[in-house]
Amino acid sequence: MIEFRPSGLTEDEEALRAEVREFVAEEFPSGTYLPELGINAGADVEFSRRLAARGWIGMVVPQEYGGPGRSATERFLVVEELLAAGAPVGAHWVADRQTAPVILSFGSERLKREFLPRIVGGDAFFCLGMSEPDSGSDLASVRTRATRTEGGWLLNGSKVWTSGAQYCHYVMTLCRTSPQEGRKHVGLSQLIVDLTSDGLTVSPIKLLNGQHHFNEVVFEDVFVPDHMVLGEVGSGWHQVTSELAYERSGPDRFLTTFPVLRYFLDFRDVAGPEAELRLGALAARYWVLRNMSLSIARSLDGGEVPAVEATLVKDLGTSFEHDVLDLVRDLSGGEQEPGGDLFDQLLAEATVTAPTFTLRGGTNEVLRTVAAKHLLREKRRAL
Repeated sequence: MIEFRPSGLTEDEEALRAEVREFVAEEFPSGTYLPELGINAGADVEFSRRLAARGWIGMVVPQEYGGPGRSATERFLVVEELLAAGAPVGAHWVADRQTAPVILSFGSERLKREFLPRIVGGDAFFCLGMSEPDSGSDLASVRTRATRTEGGWLLNGSKVWTSGAQYCHYVMTLCRTSPQEGRKHVGLSQLIVDLTSDGLTVSPIKLLNGQHHFNEVVFEDVFVPDHMVLGEVGSGWHQVTSELAYERSGPDRFLTTFPVLRYFLDFRDVAGPEAELRLGALAARYWVLRNMSLSIARSLDGGEVPAVEATLVKDLGTSFEHDVLDLVRDLSGGEQEPGGDLFDQLLAEATVTAPTFTLRGGTNEVLRTVAAKHLLREKRRAL
């Protein structure tokens, strides 16, 4: 059984949400700017630092490492408001969402002291080196290899679909540190690699609209010092799969197209019982997804690792994002005008970037396989 426990908000959490909503309303008055689309957002370093000054980056980092020591639920509320407004969260996104939590969970004291205060301050940005060429969605098919050398490791191989490598400072790299013998999940490790290292090359992989969001990162004898290994050597698979609970469960998995819906309602006249019925059904689905995601945030606060629950949020959430676009296109009627008003521009951009929604963080087929295997294991235990 996969359970999502219902949860409401406390008065303090409601107050935080109101504070963030007031902030984004001042930063981004509706109708005066072109919103960003969730994790497709560009990098605005100064905006990230304004968030950091308010204590809204690295919120779960304890005070002893320079953070405010707040909860995953409080971070959920901040992120929800930022994404709904289409804020430019790209620069700090990965460092805030999952790098800080995994360094807290698995990092050495030296790594915690070195990186967590910089993440909290908006001074260290991370990207993820997981997917590899010709591997599809099979995350365990790692061919990037690190071999022992004096004082560290020499890294060789390549990663693709690496978001933000062109402006981030570090890439959290999953690689093989011992030969594959038996299960391919064994012998993997995570290295923190400086993106300015000798032998490292970043090349753009452009989207259909020409935007530069993804990259290929190639490592040729890149030296990584011993202290930049995250956790125990050989424990990479366990660490990465626990990290996916952060990557797959948040509001970023169902709010990417929310600014499109908001601008549709702001810029177009919508009337009639059919339109109201369809929009109402969409709102009901959104509310269910929000409560599933909020439930996972509560679980993270309780020390749990709800990786399977997160797969369902991402599967249902990214499908929902596509359905939002389909409904808006249907109700707005006519041809899209990419050079039209802000709504037309936003809808055009969402249309060409939509194929990435279900790919990042695991395709729907992979996510359903993970959930199905979990349910089969649970059934066998119950027999």
